[in-house]
Amino acid sequence: MCSLCGILGCDDHWTNAVARPGVYSHNTDRQARRAEGARRIAAANRVLSYRRLALSEWQGRSYLLCSPTGATSVFDALSHLWPEAETMATRGFDPLDEDMLDWMEAQ
Repeated sequence: MCSLCGILGCDDHWTNAVARPGVYSHNTDRQARRAEGARRIAAANRVLSYRRLALSEWQGRSYLLCSPTGATSVFDALSHLWPEAETMATRGFDPLDEDMLDWMEAQ
């Protein structure tokens, strides 16, 4: 899909905090949802930094994953993060790798 179609598409993944009647979420206002999104990105960046990757929000609707060499990937939901990181990392990426977990504990 081209990037324009990705931007115009719907980002209604179950992991997203939403404010809709009948949907349980503590993030009922826009500011709380933005804060939760920032916490998720910060947590992901702690893990991604092991392979020198960085995640950021793009246009308030998508995510941008960048490598230290300048390679980038744009995707619309955090559920796509780990497959994208696996593709982008030169030595693969397993969020449950024992060496990575030891590295995170040492940080």
